[in-house]
Amino acid sequence: MTPLPTTGSAGGDPRQPLSEQNASEKNDERFMREAIQLASLGIGVVEPNPMVGCVLVRDGRVLGKGHHQKFGGPHAEVEALRSLIAPEQARGATAYVSLEPCCHHGKTPPCSQALIDAGVARVVVAMADPFPKVDGGGLRLLQAAGIETRLGVLGGVAEELNAPYLKRLRTGRPWVIAKWAMTMDGKIATSGGQSQWITGHQARNEVHKLRSRVDGVAVGMGTVLADDPMLTARVQGPDRLHQRVAARIVFCQHRLPALHSKLMRSVGEIPLTLVIGPEVPSAQVAALKAAGASLVSVSSCDSTEMVREALSLLGQQSMTNLMLEGGSELLASFLSADQIDECHVYLGAKLFGGQTAKGPIGGVGIDQITEALSFRLASIEPFGDDIRVVYRRDITKSK
Repeated sequence: MTPLPTTGSAGGDPRQPLSEQNASEKNDERFMREAIQLASLGIGVVEPNPMVGCVLVRDGRVLGKGHHQKFGGPHAEVEALRSLIAPEQARGATAYVSLEPCCHHGKTPPCSQALIDAGVARVVVAMADPFPKVDGGGLRLLQAAGIETRLGVLGGVAEELNAPYLKRLRTGRPWVIAKWAMTMDGKIATSGGQSQWITGHQARNEVHKLRSRVDGVAVGMGTVLADDPMLTARVQGPDRLHQRVAARIVFCQHRLPALHSKLMRSVGEIPLTLVIGPEVPSAQVAALKAAGASLVSVSSCDSTEMVREALSLLGQQSMTNLMLEGGSELLASFLSADQIDECHVYLGAKLFGGQTAKGPIGGVGIDQITEALSFRLASIEPFGDDIRVVYRRDITKSK
């Protein structure tokens, strides 16, 4: 990544009294936090683009604000400029932007030039954009126009928000969210195989909200054969108005969904992608392709290598985030491939017991504790008697 020259130090201007520096830095953090909150409104609708928010401020007063609202639409800086009562309000203002303004013509004109033309005096940026067509160019363009810049205000918070975008740029693979529901004693089914329902209505609605904001929802053939799922987002309440349609993805190591399955019967309305291993009979593959399924062919039937190769191919299709809906063997394959970035664990207020009752992740597991994937706690939220715990990996450890 190209080093970024900056004017205005993240530690403050040594020519200013310390009290003034502290006040300035607090104001920068205050308005940047608002820009990041605005950016988060784009989750699930701007991908594969990053989420970005912008706040325009003069003399401690917010004049305008905006965020990137949908893929292909105006960027946050343009939305903020359009929100002004009059264009001349931007002259001499400070723009707080959660991501480095772009400097290239893509689906929209460069935002750095829009800020220059608007006459802003200062631009505060949370994080640089590693996208090759930006990568410091937006800041350099602003500085060349004589605009003061500051980089790194709440940068860690902004990076957390855009972790899926950053992972895909760095590795070419989507961010993987593993979801499962389990009892208080860690079971995903009874010893007799029953699993519906471990959690209540509120928790299940949250799962559908997650489905409605990701690019893809993935299962293995074991889940398809056992449950005949639709894998659609059935969100209730006002959130249903903003949901997207995620691609349904099935990992087919040896077998394929039947033509009469719910997934295949709905393929004309909802995208279905089959990740095909080399041992799957080609005649059966051709029949499903003719019926409308998309295919991603991988060269290995080893489950770990299959996961890694499939994720790279899905990343090439601009997939930014992928949700794993199970089952335990698919989760085991992603664990073995070191490709789980985030876990949404729903803890139901039930006890099953039983040595033969399944846990959430199958396979052989690890032998030594030192081999475990480590996560950090991101959030805990109750839904009735159930609890959702979200864990995340360090962004730099996503592979």
